[in-house]
Amino acid sequence: MNKIVFVEDEPEVGQLIAAYLGKHDMDVVVEPRGDRAEEVVLREKPDLVLLDIMLPGKDGMTVCRDLRAQWDGPIVLLTSLDSDMNHILSLEMGANDYILKTTPPAVLLARLRLHLRQRVTAESQTASASLTPHKAMRFGTLSIDPVNRQVLLSGMDIALSTADFDLLWELATHAGQIMDRDALLKNLRGVSYDGMDRSVDVAISRLRKKLLDNATEPYRIKTVRNKGYLFAPHAWET
Repeated sequence: MNKIVFVEDEPEVGQLIAAYLGKHDMDVVVEPRGDRAEEVVLREKPDLVLLDIMLPGKDGMTVCRDLRAQWDGPIVLLTSLDSDMNHILSLEMGANDYILKTTPPAVLLARLRLHLRQRVTAESQTASASLTPHKAMRFGTLSIDPVNRQVLLSGMDIALSTADFDLLWELATHAGQIMDRDALLKNLRGVSYDGMDRSVDVAISRLRKKLLDNATEPYRIKTVRNKGYLFAPHAWET
């Protein structure tokens, strides 16, 4: 049985969705306040977080952003706000999906199961990879230690989420090669690129910011137009 934390302030909506998911082997913990969501997630250690946007105390977008910095599980926004801007913003905040409350329950269930399967696949691949020891890699002032999962840039410790570290390691182990979104998603999450998933782009943007790359004209993690991304091995000298 999968555990889900559902952050929803409307009791009727929370109860209905929790009851439906409960009939399909999902244990749902409903939390009505956004300012208590992070505490509940870290305590309950769920397999997935389902978030409304309009919440008392702290809105769902902010909860998503703050939670993503300390929890790497799937986050799905479930909202009545049918807005392309909100959809894009949620992905940039670290959400895995954006689903409208008008979505049929069976479709919602299928989407949640998809994200749960992807997480299991990613964890299985990570566990398998961890059986093979890797030495730390160094590119000029950049050091990546896969054993301690530590990244140093000019001696400064760079804090990365589990997902962002895995993406950096994937790029660094293919330094000088162009990696397209499909290859990155398959290697990291075991899924194919569907033409719409922007999670790789968002994670690349986060990496560039933390690794002091040029946001306008990145030269450390380059964008190769219509092809993918390239980790430049000689761009870390100074």
